[in-house]
Amino acid sequence: MKVNWQGVYPAISTQFNEDGSINFASNTRMLEQLIQDGINGIIALGTIGENASLSAEEKRAFLKHTVETVAGRIPVIAGCTENTAQLAIQYVQDVEAIGVDGVMLLPAVVYRGTDREVLTHYQMVARATSLPIMIYNNPVSYGVDINLEMTATLANEPNIVAIKESTTDTRRLTELQSRFGERFTLFCGVDDIALESLLLGATGWISGLTNVFPRESVTLYKLARAGRIEEAREIYRWFMPLLRLDTIPTLVQCIKFAEQLAGRGNEQVRMPRMTLIGDERAYVEKVVGEAMANRIDLSKYNLD
Repeated sequence: MKVNWQGVYPAISTQFNEDGSINFASNTRMLEQLIQDGINGIIALGTIGENASLSAEEKRAFLKHTVETVAGRIPVIAGCTENTAQLAIQYVQDVEAIGVDGVMLLPAVVYRGTDREVLTHYQMVARATSLPIMIYNNPVSYGVDINLEMTATLANEPNIVAIKESTTDTRRLTELQSRFGERFTLFCGVDDIALESLLLGATGWISGLTNVFPRESVTLYKLARAGRIEEAREIYRWFMPLLRLDTIPTLVQCIKFAEQLAGRGNEQVRMPRMTLIGDERAYVEKVVGEAMANRIDLSKYNLD
């Protein structure tokens, strides 16, 4: 599949059984629901997929199952967050053989590399595969900013084609477009600046809360791209308390608990993460309950 780098791409969760093993049946159900709800592609084994908590064998088994379940209906982009370039190269070659459609590539996050080290990591991995690669730029979480000068170097790698922009500074989108034109496809990677990012030229949105409310996410995206700003703002205002959950350290637990509350999955996570308790748990219950109670009738937008 040639990836159409546009639209809403949920960063899917990895569903677990109570004993911590991967619940493949639950993952199948959730994938089918997301596809039926109109999402445009998925990111498998990103942060919300708890990539770093899975063994090498589990990652490959999960991606194989995901590719087989999706069966070519939408693009499957595999998150790659390995601790060395050598491990990342082996990973991207393995997932290319499995049949994923692209890779979302992170720096080696256990070590905050210099610009030269980060660039070399990306160059080595890109040159080891024919898959299209998305740069995941998230200095807030990972301490490494792939700045404009570094991006200019990576522009020389023909299969680095997209950027998940997660600096939280929407000015970076304009700077990237001013510097590189249409060389890279830009995705918003932060849920609570999604509308702003789409209006500033991002053509895609990688989202955590889309797992919980995919139809609302797709409708918001379509309205924004169509320039129907007031209607998009109506959904965005409704959505904002939920979208904020994507920006806190416990985002994985929050999103998986929200999935459970919405009847779409379960909240089981792997250590070092633990399920929510106390005020955090009560807050997620509150915002999901309020969203459910005040859900917008999407049919009024006449987008079909």
